[in-house]
Amino acid sequence: MNKTLLHGIVAGLLTALASISYLMLYESILYVDFSQILNVGSVGGASIISGLLIAAGYLILEKMNKEKWKGGLNVLIILLSFLSILGPISISLPLEIDFPELFPGLAIPMHFFPALIFFGLQPFFLKKT
Repeated sequence: MNKTLLHGIVAGLLTALASISYLMLYESILYVDFSQILNVGSVGGASIISGLLIAAGYLILEKMNKEKWKGGLNVLIILLSFLSILGPISISLPLEIDFPELFPGLAIPMHFFPALIFFGLQPFFLKKT
């Protein structure tokens, strides 16, 4: 198996673990329930897909022999992470949800977990030259 793909899978799984743990902890500490909007399955699936998408970007650069562009890809990933928080900020929750103002505090940090974990694991998956 390709090291970059493995990196994406491991990062996705660890992101899912971190995000689901954060979801459960956040909801239990603040006594809120956003299960109508976010559930364990959607959080886990989005986390794994994010890790695989980042890995796909790296794989494309490797196939094109553009390894020097990885810094630019990292910047793009960071920018996309920041842009992705516009969704949780602008979402209009159903009226029956208690404490809707707490939803961004739950969702926004999870948008940064994929990049954070992928970049944090990078030294373990570097190719030997």
